[in-house]
Amino acid sequence: MRRRSNRRDSDRFAVAGRLAATVAEHPREFVAVVMSTIAVFTIVINALFLQKGPHPAPIFAPRSLLQHEAAMPPRLQSVQSGQAADAGVPARVQLVVNIQRELTRKGFYDGPADGIWGAKTDAAAREFVQAAGLKISPEANEGLLRAITTSGAKPPIVAPPAATSAAADPIAKLIGPSRRMMAVQRALSDFGYGQIKATGTFDPDTRTAIEKFERDHHLPVTGQISDRFIRELAAMTGRPLE
Repeated sequence: MRRRSNRRDSDRFAVAGRLAATVAEHPREFVAVVMSTIAVFTIVINALFLQKGPHPAPIFAPRSLLQHEAAMPPRLQSVQSGQAADAGVPARVQLVVNIQRELTRKGFYDGPADGIWGAKTDAAAREFVQAAGLKISPEANEGLLRAITTSGAKPPIVAPPAATSAAADPIAKLIGPSRRMMAVQRALSDFGYGQIKATGTFDPDTRTAIEKFERDHHLPVTGQISDRFIRELAAMTGRPLE
């Protein structure tokens, strides 16, 4: 027994001697290993036991957070995404939509509230300004929206033509008042082709303005509302003519 214990002691001393020799041969590496081990243990102990609040980016999400996300109804998520989409709508588009809705409510507009300031919306706005007796520009702005909202103006009542007279005189039906003719007359007047009244009927002043427009744009001078004339006039105004 005494020999066996002596042998064990000698083995231990030999291992200790080799370890001491290794440390003596590589002191820098030994110090680096010791410092790295200490740093790792410090980080682990700090993360597990010394943090007062949750880590901003934990490796494993807390159970309460996972349960909260799972409990959130999908309808709430869809509503939040819808609100974000509404916030991105341009202010002018929403303004035009509001104007179209108010014009529809007052009976001046019967088109869609699509946020596009086309010829139909423009004609409805001008008709409202004329019916209300206002001296404002019929353009898309907050002033026009307030005027429509607060005004009690109503569109003029136009008696429909008798069915018998229209059937008996198809020419009278073709030359009767139309929104498209009014849009053409307004566009020609706005761009300096004469002091034309937007009556919706084809008169000599309208013919003269069309002929002047055709000469300025190198079109065949006919004085008539042709498809080519409509295309050129719409391109000049930058909006469709209805």
